[in-house]
Amino acid sequence: MSAASPQNQPPLRGHFLGPDGWQRGALHLQGGRIAAAEGTPVSEAAVRDSALPLWLPGFIDTHVHGGAGADTMQAGDAVTTLARLHARHGTTALLATTMTAPLAEVQAALQALAPVLTQRPAGAARVLGVHLEGPYISPDRLGAQPAFTRATQGAALAEILALHAIAPIRLVTLAPEAEGALALIPALVAAGMRVQIGHSAASYEQTCAALDAGAGGFTHLFNAMSPLHQRAPGAVGAALAHAQHAEIIPDLLHVHPGAIRAALRAIPGLFCVTDATAATGMPDGDYRLGRHTVHKTTLHTAHGCLGGVRLADGTLAGSTLTLDQALRNLVALGLSVAEAAARCSTFAARYLGLADRGVLQPGAWADVVGLDAQSLALRAVWIEGEAIDAL
Repeated sequence: MSAASPQNQPPLRGHFLGPDGWQRGALHLQGGRIAAAEGTPVSEAAVRDSALPLWLPGFIDTHVHGGAGADTMQAGDAVTTLARLHARHGTTALLATTMTAPLAEVQAALQALAPVLTQRPAGAARVLGVHLEGPYISPDRLGAQPAFTRATQGAALAEILALHAIAPIRLVTLAPEAEGALALIPALVAAGMRVQIGHSAASYEQTCAALDAGAGGFTHLFNAMSPLHQRAPGAVGAALAHAQHAEIIPDLLHVHPGAIRAALRAIPGLFCVTDATAATGMPDGDYRLGRHTVHKTTLHTAHGCLGGVRLADGTLAGSTLTLDQALRNLVALGLSVAEAAARCSTFAARYLGLADRGVLQPGAWADVVGLDAQSLALRAVWIEGEAIDAL
């Protein structure tokens, strides 16, 4: 697909998902924004039976470590490389996500990606900022994070604010049971960051205290956190009982479909992330994930071919998921396309406070994905008015 001039783009005709549901008509793009959205209401059943394309809000991924062989913790053009890979799968905006590492390595990673934040490279997803996943997490719930955790009391606030000055941090994952964490949460929120509970051994009560202190969500729900038990509900139980927002990795490998369904019933703003690694979009083999080497092996399961990424000891280490596949997985679990789209785009945008992304309406950024109505295969991607070659 060749890029049209931002000032002279043909309308996108077919069925588009507007704020009030499906419309049959056209989206008009101009200057990187949606200039007009003209249509008449139509049901999803009619939409899926049609030969016309489906136009959805561009996907938004708040948890991306890598893709196309590149890892956020690498220097050079690694973030540009991964942002281009995910763009070709319909992700129009993302947060570059760090790994637990010595503070100097986190600083170097943020310095390397800072230029991408000010100028979106051609063909790449918009990098909205940073998701700081560690080092302020529990050493007992590392998952695939390297063992370079840092304390949340003392200098932690100054350390995070110094990183924030290098590249804007939109999300911080921390373990609320650590000393000083509950006092740190409101300070980070006041500085404009969202705090997520994750990589945590917190009890139900400690997790609820973190929510009361201003934590807004959960990092890859169910994974690397204290599980639900009937007499010790843990972080998972607190999320299911009280959370308004949480990430989930719907690759059907990290979380059982039954657990996904439970979270969908319990958490209104549950949204999809990939937790994608450098192995995404690559053949089986060894790749970097921060300081770790991880191995990708394609698994053949009842849910199809899944790209499993693991440490040498078998620990799951991120995914090879892309958000176009996440949407198809949710539809296969019984969600409508409209709800699946919201959980791959709109809910994340609202969680981040972005009124002009995750929605197809006049004035919003022209971030649009086009799908085949029957297969839901990706056919076209527009990012801020730029046409991207879809995979």
